[in-house]
Amino acid sequence: MSGRALLDWGAAGARHLPRDVGVTVVVDVLSFTTTVGIACERGMTVLPYHEYENAQRFADEHDAVLARRRDRHDRSAISLSPDSVRRCVDPPARLVLPSPNGSTISQLLGGGGRAVIAASLRNADAVAAHVHRDHPDTVVAVIAAGERWEDGSLRPAVEALWGAGAVLDALARRGRPDLSPEALAAVHAWRGAAADASRTLHDTVTGRELDALGFPDDVRVAGEIGASTVVPVMDGDVYRAAR
Repeated sequence: MSGRALLDWGAAGARHLPRDVGVTVVVDVLSFTTTVGIACERGMTVLPYHEYENAQRFADEHDAVLARRRDRHDRSAISLSPDSVRRCVDPPARLVLPSPNGSTISQLLGGGGRAVIAASLRNADAVAAHVHRDHPDTVVAVIAAGERWEDGSLRPAVEALWGAGAVLDALARRGRPDLSPEALAAVHAWRGAAADASRTLHDTVTGRELDALGFPDDVRVAGEIGASTVVPVMDGDVYRAAR
């Protein structure tokens, strides 16, 4: 029988997973896991890092290029922006990608003996196919990253719920019927939004924030539902495309 599928939220959820969870799927649609997916499509190895402070030193120590902060006045630099990674003319072999949400969760989960996979709306079906093929009897936890309030507490983000629901829905379609109530709620949320998600993604709180900052293309890229078959999997403390 296929293993159970669960849903949890944020770094706290990643820290308190049940012991029998063998596969974790990180979902940070706007923008960490979308950017990781595009970087892996382009042959990069991605090193998650939880903050920008000390990130340059970390990149130097690991012979990697540091992704800068998004800057609407300098779009030539590679950053957390998935559009910048797609447009990069000379992609680095190794990219340090700081992020307070998806990257932090990835670092928490990496090296813990569990498989760690990065999913977005672009590759949700491919991730489910990978899990179904390589981990058919394993308990899976999908972690919706969410965002953070100014005090550091979790702000649930609907785009993360949709991304998690898209993965869980694709798992259910492949015969994994044992979804937790929380996972089933995410599936219903995704099914209700799927037909118009690429457009309504711009009207989410995070989508409006990115539009206002001058990065509507990042939202557009994140809304390319099913566009990618690449599955980023953590190998030690780095993401690489699964073979």
